[in-house]
Amino acid sequence: MTTSVSSPAATPTFIDPASNRHLDWLESEAIHIMREVAAECANPVLLFSGGKDSVVMLRLAEKAFRPGSFPFPLMHIDTGHNFEEVITFRDQRAAELGERLIVRSVEDSIKRGTVRLRNPATDSRNAAQAVTLLEAIEEFKFDACIGGARRDEEKARAKERIFSFRDEFGQWNPKAQRPELWDLYNARVHPGENIRVFPISNWTELDVWQYIEREKLALPSIYFAHQRQVIPRNGLLVPLTDLTPAKEGEQVVTQTVRFRTVGDISCTCPVSSDAATVADIIAETAITQITERGATRMDDQTSEASMEKRKKEGYF
Repeated sequence: MTTSVSSPAATPTFIDPASNRHLDWLESEAIHIMREVAAECANPVLLFSGGKDSVVMLRLAEKAFRPGSFPFPLMHIDTGHNFEEVITFRDQRAAELGERLIVRSVEDSIKRGTVRLRNPATDSRNAAQAVTLLEAIEEFKFDACIGGARRDEEKARAKERIFSFRDEFGQWNPKAQRPELWDLYNARVHPGENIRVFPISNWTELDVWQYIEREKLALPSIYFAHQRQVIPRNGLLVPLTDLTPAKEGEQVVTQTVRFRTVGDISCTCPVSSDAATVADIIAETAITQITERGATRMDDQTSEASMEKRKKEGYF
């Protein structure tokens, strides 16, 4: 199976290339934020999962710090239930950059007893990543974690500051965030506290794809249209896997789909799509009215407050 696809240099006919100048502003802001982290924080880390947003983050880090090495390692919190194409791409990209990649596993947290699931073999491990992340922060004494979250993804993330303060328990209080007037960021923390930093917080999904096209960034192949067996369930297309089998009475169908976002197999769904190139995806994204998480994440449909609850417990 192909593990990565390079972005073709094509532009949708209905989008004026001159309108993409806003990408220069977004890129400049993100580079400024990354350099602020490097200047103000003693021991930061860049979270890298192999997904599209973190691929963009790597390119921004290259522009911010090359020809030198990154002033922070890369880290992935691996649920053990990730798509194989994404994990393979993650390792290839880190090796190409020559940067240190730290991987910490939810499976190890389960073995330590710090994460307890009723059925570790099949239960969703998405929320459990928060525990493993906090353990990794404590292990390496990271004072800042740089991530690729964006405000347009979900309501709770729309409340997040670019420099998001977390207390000594790793928890987020949306009512106790620091002001960010005139693009001034406060990264001061006491021992045990940390900052989550989101350089592309002001980007949209469309911005991300336009930037991927402009920079000709490679991505895991599952972002592009392919044939896959899926189970129509509650308005979503659940991928047929050992972790997500069909329930009694459900129908398994083969459809042409792609993933708008990638995560734990147990809660991440593709969408019906024929978009086989970045240009196709840009055209599709420009007219969609459903957020990527709203269209693809089973765990975000449990309640409107599910993401905010997870973030308060230490989630990304």
